[in-house]
This record gives sequence, structure tokens and C-alpha cells, in this order.
Amino acid sequence: MSRLFFVVLAALSLTAPGARAAVDIQEVISPGGITAWLVEEHQIPFVALEIRFKGGASLDAPGKRGAINLMTGLIEEGAGDLDARGFAQAQESLAARFEFDVYDDALSVSARFLTENRDASVALLKSALNAPRFDQDAVDRVRGQVLSIIRSDEKDPNEIARRAFNARTYGDHPYASSSNGTLESVGGLTRDDILAAHQAVLTKDKLFVGVVGDITAEELGALLDDLLGGLPETGAAIPDRAEISFDGGVEVVPFQTPQSVAIFGHAGISRDDPDFFPAFVLNTILGAGGFDSRLMTEVREKRGLTYGVNSYLASRDLADLVVGQVASANDRIAEAIDVIKAEWARIAAEGVTQDELEVAQTFLTGQYPLRFDGNARIAGILVGMQTGDLPIDYIATRNDKVWAVTLEDVRRVAARLLDPEMLTFVVVGAPEGLEATN
Repeated sequence: MSRLFFVVLAALSLTAPGARAAVDIQEVISPGGITAWLVEEHQIPFVALEIRFKGGASLDAPGKRGAINLMTGLIEEGAGDLDARGFAQAQESLAARFEFDVYDDALSVSARFLTENRDASVALLKSALNAPRFDQDAVDRVRGQVLSIIRSDEKDPNEIARRAFNARTYGDHPYASSSNGTLESVGGLTRDDILAAHQAVLTKDKLFVGVVGDITAEELGALLDDLLGGLPETGAAIPDRAEISFDGGVEVVPFQTPQSVAIFGHAGISRDDPDFFPAFVLNTILGAGGFDSRLMTEVREKRGLTYGVNSYLASRDLADLVVGQVASANDRIAEAIDVIKAEWARIAAEGVTQDELEVAQTFLTGQYPLRFDGNARIAGILVGMQTGDLPIDYIATRNDKVWAVTLEDVRRVAARLLDPEMLTFVVVGAPEGLEATN
């Protein structure tokens, strides 16, 4: 084996009922220096490849919001010698599947292909990543689709609430605006802007790879260099961390609809904080544990104010929040908000019970192995672990970390994390009896 090519192996056991006996993750470094995490699975002649470029839509150039989103939608609309139809036909003939998606923090490329067609499938994907055509007719067609989505979002209360909340929270950071862009910004994008967006994001310094399936480590090393070795070394700089702002107020965005939508939240906790797992368990009890959560019990079950309410830890690359959402009739949304505020304050002051803790731990550890239900899902998990800077043995230790959380841990973190005074609401609709501060 070449001295430039080596493998680090970690055997990761999933002991919960229904889980695989083990997930063996290998860290593969190609001769050209590209790193990937690999799980070999040779029973089926199939490979799932997940590629992620950090930064995503947050790398949009000033005044060009939506360029990276539009570029992502165009990657498979023709590459090399193939126009959009030819590229689609080539995928179909190989029984390969490529998906390109972009988010605020990452651009993802998902590829699925048969072992017998691996070389041809990789060659086709390589052309899409390295030599997309960005033909003007394709640009105009996909731009039209994006503009249609933007117009539709302007009439969607959930999307209006999300955008208003982000604008209030993130100020002038890229997180404050939709990655789709606006009618004006997208309408003004040129082919040169799309080319610049491509060069900003698809670069080696932002690259993470997860692979699961019928391929050896040595074969993967060669594939990585062939597929990704020609990408630029560096691209646009990742933005600074967001300076988030919460004041405990209530903003109302008038919108004629039978029920109001509210998004609420305040500052959260980073993924690398020593208290993250207690916070993770705490939030499950508060609003992420389905019908067993406090918010569902108080807002839906006891009072019938909503069909659903939830909360989650939004640990983004450049900001960390605790966020929730609820929808209720216009004449009941004010009461729903009062109940949420009261429960937020109660759990911050009193903590949780031992029974609640054990129910949450059982829920979290029992559902975790269910995520490993296919090569594509596992490939995505491998990339997520890397971008989240998690250790290669995380799968084996994750449930132990959940069970290690004590009642005192949750109570301490509840007092630290949950801040009723800073809990901020953005409400879209025609709420009755709600005192707004905007």
C-alpha cells in the first residue's frame, strides 16, 4: 500500500434492538490528500456517495443573494458535451441518481450508482462538478422556477414567519435572508454571477465525503482523486459568526389567514459545549419528544390550543439557537403564547422530573439506531459527523452520552439555557388580544 494512502478503522457497535451489529467506519486518505469516511458493504453491488461543501448559500457575494441556490439547481442541467436532456438520459442509462441541494451552511451532492457502472457514473458526476454548462436557456428556465418559489413563499404564513424571525434575529448576516434570494436579486443574476458562485463553493478546502457500499478503501482513494482532485483548492471565505439579537418581544406581521403562525426562540448552545447532551435531553422533554413533551402536553393536550407545537436546538455553523413553532386560531394564539412562556419559565426554574428524564433517554436511545436504515442514510450521517467535528467513534458512544445525563445536569442546564425574559416571538396572522411590542 502506498505510504500516501492509509486507513484508520473504528468498529462502532449499535447494541439497541433492531440495529446493525456494527458499523465499521474507515478514514480514507487518497494519494492526493482527500479525506473520506467509508463503510464497506459488499453484499449489494451498490455505492452511496455523499459530498458536502461547507459554507453553502452563506457564501453568496454581496448583492447576489440567491446565486448559489440558482447555481446548485443548474449543476445537472448539462455538463461537458451533454445538454440538460443528454445529461438526464445519461443518468437514466446508467441507473445512477444524483441530487444537488444547498442550505445556509452547506451544498450537498448525493450520488447513488451500481458497482458495474461505477466508472461511468463517476465520470458523469465529475463532469457535473467540474464542467457544468450553465447554458442560457437552462439558466432562464431554472431562474423561472426559483422566482415561482419566491412568489409562493410570499403567500405562505410559515415561510413569512421564518423570514421575519431570521431577519429580526440575524441582522445583516447571510442567515437573515432566504437562500433563494429575492425577486430583484435573482432576476438580476447573470451567467457570470453563476460561474462565480460555482467557484466560491465547490472547493477542496470546504470538502467532506461519506461513502457506503460495494467499494474498498483503496478503490475509494483512486475514485476521490479522479472525481474531486480537479476542484479548486480554495474558494470564498466563510462568514463570521452571526451576532444574534433577542429582546423578549413579540412582533406581529399582519396576514389574512384563519390561524396565526408563531416562531419563537432565543440564544442556544453550541454542539461542542460540554453541556450539549444535557441540553439535548432537556429540549426533548421541553418540546422535541412528541406527545410526551411539556409543550405538547400543556398547549395541545390540556388546552386544545393547537395540533402541534415543538422546539429544537438549532446548532448552526455560525449561530446557536433554541427555536420553536406553533400555530393556533387567531382568537387563541395569545393564550398559546402565554402557556409557552409559562412553561419555559417553569422548567427553567424547577427543572424536570426523574420520570421525564428516563422517558426522554429511552426515546432518544431507542430511535437512534433507526437512522441507520440504508446506505444513503449512513453516508449522510458520516458526512454530518465530519462537518460537526464529531469523533469517528461517535456512533458507538452517542447513546452512552445520553444515558450519562443526570437529573441535576438537566436542572442546571435548564437554568443556564432557558431564558424566559429573552424568549422572542414572531407571529404572522391576525391575532386577537395579543400585545405586540413592534
